[in-house]
Amino acid sequence: MLCHGSMRIRFDRGTLVLDQQIVDGAVWDPELAAWRVPAARLSEIRARISDNGVRESAVSDTVKPASLADGWKLPELRWYQKAAISAWRDAGERGVIALPTGTGKTLTALGAICALGVATLVLVPTRVLLDQWARAIGEAWSFPVGRLGDGDHQLAPITVSTYASAIDWAPRIGDRFGLVIVDEAHHVGAWCPAEVLEMLVAPARLGLTATPPDDAMAVTRALGPVVYELGVAELVGDALADYDLETVPIQLEPVERAVYREARGRFNAAYAKFQRYAPKSTWRQFVDHSMKSAEGRAAMAAWRASRSVLAFPAGKREKVRQLLARHAGERVLIFTANNATAYEIALEFLVVPMTCDIGRAERAEMLRRFRVGEAPVLVSSQVLDEGLDVPDADVAIIVGGTASARRHVQRIGRVLRPRIGKRARVYEFETQASAEVTTVEQRRRGLRGRQEIEVDLLEPMETSVLTSLEMAAHS
Repeated sequence: MLCHGSMRIRFDRGTLVLDQQIVDGAVWDPELAAWRVPAARLSEIRARISDNGVRESAVSDTVKPASLADGWKLPELRWYQKAAISAWRDAGERGVIALPTGTGKTLTALGAICALGVATLVLVPTRVLLDQWARAIGEAWSFPVGRLGDGDHQLAPITVSTYASAIDWAPRIGDRFGLVIVDEAHHVGAWCPAEVLEMLVAPARLGLTATPPDDAMAVTRALGPVVYELGVAELVGDALADYDLETVPIQLEPVERAVYREARGRFNAAYAKFQRYAPKSTWRQFVDHSMKSAEGRAAMAAWRASRSVLAFPAGKREKVRQLLARHAGERVLIFTANNATAYEIALEFLVVPMTCDIGRAERAEMLRRFRVGEAPVLVSSQVLDEGLDVPDADVAIIVGGTASARRHVQRIGRVLRPRIGKRARVYEFETQASAEVTTVEQRRRGLRGRQEIEVDLLEPMETSVLTSLEMAAHS
């Protein structure tokens, strides 16, 4: 209930401090003798004050993010980038823009910052993206760009921060920005804790992603719904290069086949038994249950063993050799299911590995060599999938991976940067008579439309484990 008289609003440690309980959910702070609410509710509080007819002169509101100085030199936006910004503004400057990898999501976001003209905080998952965003902003805006992460602690009217650094900094700087942009927004609620966004007053919020998550509740709550979305199929031949996608069938050798069948059989038996007793259980629940018994741990060991056979059998090794010879001199990206396979390929074929173990300076040098053709082949399990500004490539070889349609779209997008006369080639390995057949079919559905995206039941564990490891490596 809003009483007559003066009203004070100020920011403190990621919350707003009020001298009246004007919204539900406010918590009394006896030390300050005032009410606290999450900083993200600033717009709601101001609307409540206005609706109650409180005079502007009676409100002491110290939360006022700065405006940006003019100094933009943006290139001309493409039709879909303009349409995306327009849709976002029509939605109240809150929501998610979903565009495929290689279509210029960063430039779209810069157009949104320019249009609003308010201090902006950009949140990114990795140090690689921290560098890329700071460089892109610096090329389009004439003033210093702030950086939080990878050893940097500079604030500016436009600041880029890793998710991990934002966790520490949000309680101190959450009142300085009127717009927050979250790159790779599908990580909100997991790698990017929703609590970080609760500590930011920014009324304008923009999420960027190549593929929105199936369960978008956390993203919608923190940033808003998807307000504009185009898929690969809708932009090929326009914003993206045409491409050919070829399935490469792989046959296991007799010994490999025997090892795979034995390991997969042991896992399937244990998983089927668990499903009979708990048919509605999740993969995570199965993993937690398995860790409590020797039988369960043996089942998980069998699962890992079966996947190890599929990671890089002799048939895949020979096909990589043939394809590298076929495309000698072209820029090639090789994607694997794990780092061990990436290093194995790098060692055998003398190509450059890109993993989270590689530092910023070395990574930049590798990309430079790739760009100029000195090292025309890069191999990686995760780093090339998301958040890396890879120079123009012509060929992708997908040796292995999960059933994630999102990751598949991101991988293919790496070779779809348009160029006059370009037609990209994508080779996707599929081990016959194995679980990889289903995996390939599931992840391909992301190319045919979001309504067909499904996620393999085995993927949630991989995603959660990788998320924690990547966050530690990239913060």
